[in-house]
Amino acid sequence: MATHSSRRDAIKKVATMALAGTALSSLTSRVSAHEQALDDKLKGKIRHSVCAWCYGDIPLEDLCKAANNIGIQSIDLVSPKDFDLIKRYGLTSAMVSSNSKEWGITRGWNRKEHHGQLVDYFKPMIDATAAAGFSNLICFSGNREGLDDQQGIENCAEGLKKIISYAEKKKVTLVMELLNSKVDHADYQCDHTAWGVELCKAVGSDSFKLLYDIYHMQIMEGDVIRTIRENQQYIAHYHTGGVPGRHEIDETQELYYPAIMQAVLDTGFKGFVAQEFVPKRADKLASLKQGVLICDV
Repeated sequence: MATHSSRRDAIKKVATMALAGTALSSLTSRVSAHEQALDDKLKGKIRHSVCAWCYGDIPLEDLCKAANNIGIQSIDLVSPKDFDLIKRYGLTSAMVSSNSKEWGITRGWNRKEHHGQLVDYFKPMIDATAAAGFSNLICFSGNREGLDDQQGIENCAEGLKKIISYAEKKKVTLVMELLNSKVDHADYQCDHTAWGVELCKAVGSDSFKLLYDIYHMQIMEGDVIRTIRENQQYIAHYHTGGVPGRHEIDETQELYYPAIMQAVLDTGFKGFVAQEFVPKRADKLASLKQGVLICDV
């Protein structure tokens, strides 16, 4: 005959299992929401790209082959020297890199003394982008280095206006990336959507827009879906990334990408969404495929 103590222990065990089951059910529902798409073919509503730098230890040609297998149409952030290679695999570059040893994230358009050299640098980059049949060329604000935000907008606009008519003529859009200055890019000036939108208004051309990096803007300001809805006319391109850590965009992080991608589609966006997370798992291409399928709403 069971003792009172053994019956009490049995009740506790059942209760603990029930609570664990509830927690597991909650986790499973979110995991399954991410993984449900893994059995589906790409729906074709989202145009998928991938950032080459996240797979730097994989030869670019192998990444192109993987892109074809997954259904990715573009390789982001490649330079003109790689255009022939990606085109050989029927791919585009939805966002062309403009980085060099001298120009990039920390040194950009927010300094008047840079403008002349930047114009000289960007003209051939615009030419190469246009000649390849691509349409978006990335650019950056540069770091503040004591410059206040309003002056930064005015300086960037002044410089960009010196080249924007050339970009318009070549049918190339200069796209400034929104980056976080809290974790990854200390002192970067274009670190809030509102700042970037004000710059777009100051430049006043459809050939200048923003790259809305979801990872970076989640860190800086959150409120991702509402921000996308309210500012979609200024956004040319999207990047993904898991928060925190910039790794896989699955159940291991805080953002729910299917809802974000649906919000992007609901704005009428016709551009590309590029995976820009750094894979943590050993099978990097499996993580890439998973990310694409999660975003393929």
